[in-house]
Amino acid sequence: MPFNDVCPRKSQVQGVGFKAPVPPRGGSKPVKILIVEDQRRLGQFLKKSLTERTYTVSWAQSCAEARDALCETHYDAIVLDLNLPDGDGLTLLQEWRKSGFNEPVLILSARDAVDDRIKGLDFGADDYLSKPFSLEELHARVRSLLRRQVAVKETVLEHRGIRMDLLGRTVTQNGEPVELTSREFALLEIFMHNPGRILTRTLICEKIWESHYDVDTNLLDVYMSKLRAKLETVPEKPLFKTVRGVGYHFL
Repeated sequence: MPFNDVCPRKSQVQGVGFKAPVPPRGGSKPVKILIVEDQRRLGQFLKKSLTERTYTVSWAQSCAEARDALCETHYDAIVLDLNLPDGDGLTLLQEWRKSGFNEPVLILSARDAVDDRIKGLDFGADDYLSKPFSLEELHARVRSLLRRQVAVKETVLEHRGIRMDLLGRTVTQNGEPVELTSREFALLEIFMHNPGRILTRTLICEKIWESHYDVDTNLLDVYMSKLRAKLETVPEKPLFKTVRGVGYHFL
């Protein structure tokens, strides 16, 4: 139901009913949403509304709290206000995108001019909803973002700042492009599908070279050396560990 074309007169927040919870998507893994909104009553209302839709919701009231929240856990989507007490939400959004954060962001703002909406989308937002707004439209837009996110995750792999687009055949690390040969890309893809696991040399080689690999050569070691040179830019933070006599551990 509409929140009186919701928001954000404080008197309007009280006494609004909710529909029965609707699961956002299948599976047992909770869908986490971060609300960044400094208006207390509106923030409380949004958190309650989305929680009753079975989402796991956190609420930050400033840029600083939003930064801390993202450092502590992963979120599937963010609802972001722009007029925050300690900074502009657009600046915060730019900061996230430059750091490699690619999760969907819905801007929820009283800035409703066309130029404002264009600027928000150009700065990296996935959607833009102006205040006042309909609560049901907000829910629908969140569902749409999450559906798109599921589709993206099927073709995009992410681990420790590395983002691998399997369809676009691109790799970025902390937002910066990494140029890989086709063989290096294939090698990294195996590890990206298996973070935290120790992979044997035989398993890796069979996937990349199939029956054409001679186990007595050091070809895998050569490619691993090249991959490490391109990705392990901080020596004290290695991505790969050699397990002697076994294979490699993707940390």
